[in-house]
Amino acid sequence: MFKNIDAVLFDLDGTLIDSAPDLGAAADKMRTDRGLASLPLQQYRSMAGAGARGMIGVAFGITPLHADFEAMKLEFFSNYEACMTERTYAFDGIADLISQICRVGLKWGVMTNKSARFTLPLTKAMPLFSTAQTIISGDTTPHAKPHPAPLLEAARQLSLQPGRCIYVGDDERDIVAGRAAGMPTVAAAYGYLGSLADVSGWKADATIVSPAALLNLLRMA
Repeated sequence: MFKNIDAVLFDLDGTLIDSAPDLGAAADKMRTDRGLASLPLQQYRSMAGAGARGMIGVAFGITPLHADFEAMKLEFFSNYEACMTERTYAFDGIADLISQICRVGLKWGVMTNKSARFTLPLTKAMPLFSTAQTIISGDTTPHAKPHPAPLLEAARQLSLQPGRCIYVGDDERDIVAGRAAGMPTVAAAYGYLGSLADVSGWKADATIVSPAALLNLLRMA
């Protein structure tokens, strides 16, 4: 269990929300617009945390080094912006977790690599985030995860020392960033990469298989 914690910070996609259906739909539209067959959501899901790079990689098998990647990325962003709240939802147990965090007086917030262009309207559209006290996007600071700068900025906005915050994420870079920032870390093994990776190798301070399990670590159950 964690002691002397005043705030919980979360990654967004794959940790708090399942945005894979909308991310996958944005990439899949690129395929069908080109006369290609639609792919099942499951093929997109595991790469949802990688954003445009992951979705375009699944849809077309190309990397950012491909000559067409930048133009396709802009197309993907346009598609995603048009649909990003249609199928996205909070994971089971997240609403109750956030309610309990607020009930006991802990602060909470979001630190994601998603750019503010998407993060801000998405979180504004979902009632879940109305009590968040900080929302840090991938372009809020000059660096994105796994650099610690965004997490340090979140702690600064909360007027807390980093060690008084824990960071929860479903990707190894979340744990790397949290450790570099001096925060206790929790691996969300129910998330996109957590469900497929060897989470034990991430060296997180704790691992959870459901959002509700975090309550036990915070002595809130």
